[in-house]
Amino acid sequence: MEPHEAVDAVAADLRDHPIPGDRNGLFTASRHIELLCALAGQLAGEGEYLHNHDSAGGPATPSAENLSQTAAHVGRAIAHYTQALPPLVALAQPGSQATLQQQLDAIDLHSRLRVHLDDAGRALAEARLCLRPRRSTTPAAIATVSVRAPTARRRS
Repeated sequence: MEPHEAVDAVAADLRDHPIPGDRNGLFTASRHIELLCALAGQLAGEGEYLHNHDSAGGPATPSAENLSQTAAHVGRAIAHYTQALPPLVALAQPGSQATLQQQLDAIDLHSRLRVHLDDAGRALAEARLCLRPRRSTTPAAIATVSVRAPTARRRS
């Protein structure tokens, strides 16, 4: 499986299994962390392999640097998922929303959970961007910009 396919497969799995704010959310978050850790390890290993074998990384193959940057973004996603665990644990407690104050606290917990999961999603999207096919190394054509000639201002 190519690196971009692996990132896409993990991202699709994360989208297909959203994290609810209950005890099932803990299991799902743990599973997401496990998938992301495996992906980070695969990307880091492939980057190290390319680096040690002096592979130039043609248009179809990402470079060792791109793979390392991708692994770093996946690592950020892992960090955000682990930061989402405390709100999930609090929300999974039995009777955690029995009183009005606990229900108000749950709103804050859901908000914190959403922030971390959204940040993890952004990190994974940035990881995917690192694996875009490289463009040609020829310099781009310089765009011409028309500059409007200065006009004489009339004084009143």
